[in-house]
This record gives sequence, structure tokens and C-alpha cells, in this order.
Amino acid sequence: MNTILITLCVSFGLAFILGVLLGFFKKIFYVPVDPTVEKIREVLPGANCGACGYPGCDGFANAVAAGTAPVEGCAAGGTETAKAVGQIMGVTADAVNNVVVLACQGSKEHAQPRGMYNGVKTCRGAKIAVNGTKLCQFGCIGLGDCVSVCHFKAISMGQNGIPHIDYSKCTGCGMCVKECPQNLLKKVPSNQKGAIALCSNTSMNKPVLLKQCKVACIKCAKCEKVCTKQAITLINGLPSVDYAKCDSCGDCVSNCPVHVLILTENLIKISE
Repeated sequence: MNTILITLCVSFGLAFILGVLLGFFKKIFYVPVDPTVEKIREVLPGANCGACGYPGCDGFANAVAAGTAPVEGCAAGGTETAKAVGQIMGVTADAVNNVVVLACQGSKEHAQPRGMYNGVKTCRGAKIAVNGTKLCQFGCIGLGDCVSVCHFKAISMGQNGIPHIDYSKCTGCGMCVKECPQNLLKKVPSNQKGAIALCSNTSMNKPVLLKQCKVACIKCAKCEKVCTKQAITLINGLPSVDYAKCDSCGDCVSNCPVHVLILTENLIKISE
């Protein structure tokens, strides 16, 4: 019994001494927090996704308050967050809400596999090991690196072997864009209208294009020829659209023999 009482007394004594010391050191080493940083942190979404280029929301808030980061730098927060941060900093924010588009349609049905891959089950690993899992060296590898880095669960791997994007969840943060070793994910404004090419194969070896993928751009330039607004030019063999000229007429979409082009507004379907 005495042993128990002594143990309790010693424990309480140590706890008291440690509490006093912690309070003492906290007061000595206290670093005052900038109230501006706290205000900015309160209006951020708290995703800590790192898309802003800083270590989480705390890092971004500190950078904005210090004037080293733009008020519209939080991609996950979009326009509303940019306006809120701008109001705190006393500046006007002009941010654009973005989403991500997969510039590839190389599903299991369309793209020929290179063979059985038995290496590290990541897109980057397959890219380094065997230059991808498909005959088309430009196509989606399909091992889901983009899925693993999406903090908003906006990307999932479809049964057809390529990522599917839920535009009701996508914030356009761009983490998947950075992660894709094939550079197939592109950030576009969520209100963008006009044609967009869903192929990234820049090879000019035309005879083998459709053998590798049934929906590969065959470089026929028909889209460029039928565009009355001269909004399309081929760059590295792929259609590039000038959205200042494109009026979403859809002529290029309907005339593309391999259905590479689609109107962005039809692709991006955001749930209200």
C-alpha cells in the first residue's frame, strides 16, 4: 500500500514539475502569430493538397501574408477562396475555376497492349521499365497514379482501363497533372467552350497509328480544313484550338474520322 502511495505521489510530483516547465518554456519561446495568416488560414479549404506549391494550407497562408504567393494561388478553393483571400489582403482577385481533362481515349477496347506487365504497379514504374503498357507510347498507362494523388476522390479507374473524372468533385488542383508521367491530364477552365483533342500521339508514322490505337489522331488535317473560323491548326500533328476564334460549331467534331475531337462543354459535365 505504501509503495502505491509513494508511486502516485512521485507521479503527481513529476507531472506538476513538467507542467510548470512546459508553461515556462512556452512563454519563453512563444512566437506571435500574424493575425493576417490566421484570417487567411480560416478561409482556405483545408485540403492540404500542396497544389499551390507550398507545404499545405499553413504554408500557403504564410506565403500570401508575406507577399510571396498570389491570393488566387489556392487551386482547390477556386474563385470564391481567391476572392476571400484577396479581401483579407486588400487586393482584387481574378481566379478561374479549372478542371482536368484526360487527353487520351486509349481504353482496353481501343489501345493494343504491349504485353503482360509484371513490374511495379505504378504508371511511372511502367514508364521507366518498359516505356508503358501499350503499343502507343503516348497513351494512358492505366495503373492509377492520378487516382492515388487526388485528395478529392474525383478520379477513379474505369473498367475500360483509363481514368474517369467526376467533374462534380474535381477542383482543378493539378496534382494529377503533375503526377502523370505521360502528361495526358490537362487543366482547362471549367467554363471553356470549343473543341478539344482527346489524343496525345504526336507520332507521324501514320501507317501504324490505328494499329496501336483505334482512336488515335491520324494527322489527316480534316479538322483544320473544315474549320471556317480558322480556329484549328495542327501542331506536332495534333489539333490545337484557338478558343478566341472557336464558336463551338462542331464541324471539326462531326468530320473527324476517328472521333478524336469533342466539344469541351459536352465533355465537362459538372453536377449542380
